[in-house]
Amino acid sequence: MNNKFRAGAPTKLVSAALSLGLMAAAGHALAQERVASIDLMTTTESYDPIRYEAAFIIADRWRELGFEVNVQPTEFSTALERFYDRQEFDATILGWSGRTDRLDPQFFLSTLDSRQSNLGGNNPGGYENPEFDALFDQQSQAFDMDERQRIVHEMQELYKPDAPLVVLFHRDEVVAYNHDAFEGINPMAGEGLYSEWGPMEARPVGDRATLRIGGPQEPDNLNPLASTSVWGWKWMRLYYDRLVRLSADVEPLPWAAESVDQVDDNTVAVTLREGMTFHDGEPVTAEDVAFTWNYYLDQDYSYFNSYLAALDRAELVDERTVHFHLSEPSASFASISLSQIPILPKHLWEEIEDASTLSPSQVPTVGSGPFVHERFDRGEFMALSKFEDHFHADEIAIDGVEFIIYADMEGVYTGLQTGQIDVTAWRMEPGQIGLAEGEDHLTVVNVPDFGYFHMTYNLRHEPFDDRAVRRALTMATDRERMVNVLLDGRGEVGSSVIAPVNTFWHDPFVERFDFDMEAARAELEEAGYSWDDEGRLVR
Repeated sequence: MNNKFRAGAPTKLVSAALSLGLMAAAGHALAQERVASIDLMTTTESYDPIRYEAAFIIADRWRELGFEVNVQPTEFSTALERFYDRQEFDATILGWSGRTDRLDPQFFLSTLDSRQSNLGGNNPGGYENPEFDALFDQQSQAFDMDERQRIVHEMQELYKPDAPLVVLFHRDEVVAYNHDAFEGINPMAGEGLYSEWGPMEARPVGDRATLRIGGPQEPDNLNPLASTSVWGWKWMRLYYDRLVRLSADVEPLPWAAESVDQVDDNTVAVTLREGMTFHDGEPVTAEDVAFTWNYYLDQDYSYFNSYLAALDRAELVDERTVHFHLSEPSASFASISLSQIPILPKHLWEEIEDASTLSPSQVPTVGSGPFVHERFDRGEFMALSKFEDHFHADEIAIDGVEFIIYADMEGVYTGLQTGQIDVTAWRMEPGQIGLAEGEDHLTVVNVPDFGYFHMTYNLRHEPFDDRAVRRALTMATDRERMVNVLLDGRGEVGSSVIAPVNTFWHDPFVERFDFDMEAARAELEEAGYSWDDEGRLVR
């Protein structure tokens, strides 16, 4: 009995040990699950071959790092909807245009403000950093320029190590116009030739006085309380007036406002210009102005929330005067915010309870701007005519603006070459630039951009909720190749949401995340990741 007992004991021990080993192995296997695959959304090749090719450059390197990546070319307006309105994405390549008002750091910094992370907001990636948000408020209220610069630099140094997005590159704005048809078309930094001043400054050389612009994309919509694309706003700002317009040097110029006065730290007084009318003949009054601003506040239109954040309410004082009451001092409200909100006719908008529900045919297109909305044929053509009763009409030499919508930039360039259009609304592709420079009737213009192309991570989705993964993926993004190969050197690798050309506000000492695959692997290893036998990343 004793011998049997002794012989059986080791058997039970071995069996127990084997069971424990299997359990441990199973536990280890569970702990070593593969990291979630990534859907990388970009625009279609026909819309923008640069962003399209950039996605594949990124995907190749990320796969080398051990990730499964699916590139998703997506029609532009659909990509915007998924990115902003639904936030249904893992990582997305899009861009922020360098409109004049964005030389002030307020807008680009707001794209990382957690209060802008709601649906439709300018922070679709969902980055949250309470310290960043607090500094955002501080810089907004800093009237001393040196102090505000210090805070803006601190904000850039604060967010960069978290890698919530990758500023891929700042692409030079290389555009062209037909100098045999029009003269006086001056480029603006970040906007090229298709700026709000272009149609107001262009002068016909021959008999035709209608300026024809060509581009590869139509507006996402013409609802001033729903549009989120540059294509919508570059068009709408020609037929809507604003209280202030910004010059090419970002100097705030009174426009619909006769004067803008800072009454105290929390009150801005605006006196409206006399004699203005809407395109339907109704007078523009201070009541329309107060209504517009309060309407935007009530509608909670996320796209403009950063400009409206400091506003408590607009108060009608008399038929020409509005007081803007701020909840806190704002260094940029009078100069920047007043230049962004279009003046809406109260008599057309006051019965619209929810502007976001309007169908295209229901949207009023009546403004008071220098041009009148005439026509919009989806996917094909748009037209404006000069508003002869506008206070600036005598300074405008053209009789209207037409915008021809092409399927891609190849069509745009052909239209420019053959005289179908006079101005390109979008950057030419690298291969077209040399051709355009060889055409006797064309002038090619190159201006730097303070906007940027970005790849934004959705921090609500795995694996982007892990800071180490975001940092590693950023290190594995070959932006130098994008600039040198895709842009033919006509651009600059991105470093911060504030572009280097914006020298006063840009911090040159932020973490750069240079392309380095070994550093990317080390970042992942240090965070506890490893690779399985097939080279896939596991944890």
